Amino acid sequence: MKKALITGITGQDGAYLAELLLKKGYQVHGIIRRASMFNTQRIDYLYRDPHDPESRLFLHYGDMSDGTGLRRILEEVRPSEIYNLAAQSHVKVSFEQPEYTADVVATGTLRLFDAVRDYCQEDRASVRIYQAGSSEMFGSALPPQSETTAFEPRSPYAVSKVAGYWFAKNYREAYGMFIANGILFNHESPLRGETFVTRKITRAVGRIKLGLQDKLYLGNLDAKRDWGFAGDYVEVMWKMLQHDKPDDFVVATGEAHSVREFLEASFEHAGLDWKGHVEIDQRYFRPTEVDHLLGDASKASQDLNWRPKVDFNQLVAMMVDHDMVHAEREKLLVDAGHSVAPLGLPNG
Repeated sequence: MKKALITGITGQDGAYLAELLLKKGYQVHGIIRRASMFNTQRIDYLYRDPHDPESRLFLHYGDMSDGTGLRRILEEVRPSEIYNLAAQSHVKVSFEQPEYTADVVATGTLRLFDAVRDYCQEDRASVRIYQAGSSEMFGSALPPQSETTAFEPRSPYAVSKVAGYWFAKNYREAYGMFIANGILFNHESPLRGETFVTRKITRAVGRIKLGLQDKLYLGNLDAKRDWGFAGDYVEVMWKMLQHDKPDDFVVATGEAHSVREFLEASFEHAGLDWKGHVEIDQRYFRPTEVDHLLGDASKASQDLNWRPKVDFNQLVAMMVDHDMVHAEREKLLVDAGHSVAPLGLPNG
């Protein structure tokens, strides 16, 4: 039985990836941060009591800022594959917490690679690593962006991801480690965090439809992104580690839409007109904007035989339908006399 270790398993991608690997027969281990409240909601449906002999999902406390802890987990789990998904991934927040973002996203990646290098040398083990990159690394580079496009990062998060990318290439070349860089363009789902603009929109649509909310405050509606479905994208992560050699791959749909288009499609799916409900708030603009991201995934299509299955309109419908159910549950609570706090979430 193959063993996989996922950092950031409680995030959107971690949940979809864990489900995929379990279906493929893996034993899956995930690193979670200690918190005073439960933060495993996205993977609770996958989790079984570890005393159950059929259980194949196990969680370990750890943090990308703790190199010693990472080494201890490696020795305990002894994985054949590692998926490094852990990050402070909110671009706007990275401007407010740049040092923390750099420590977790950039230096944390270095800590992991160095721990794996030592582990492989001491135990003569073979480990394949997937390093999660981001389309934000391209920043102000002209579209379309591919593996040969120069990075022009425009945020502390993007700069930190560029550092992780180059750490991956350096350790691959210096020590012969199998490390694949996946440069994933925006990928969304019903599991997306509510502080990201797509989920912020679809959550608001459901609440507005049912009278729980009236206004939605957003920032730059003209920014264009290449949006895909996270469930499709974790499949290509796995494919990169089954490839005969480690390489770098852009993962995208090849189709860009503006925030305004996502907004229009979401409200239209619910039978609403967004113009009476949306207002622009300058606080949600980034200090340096990324105007247009559009990926060219030809290499992933050719070398890994991968293509996205869910298109833009299907993605929007999936997210709105999910959040409509979410809003209906909230409405039941309100009708029963319970108070529900209005959404006051920052724009992604």
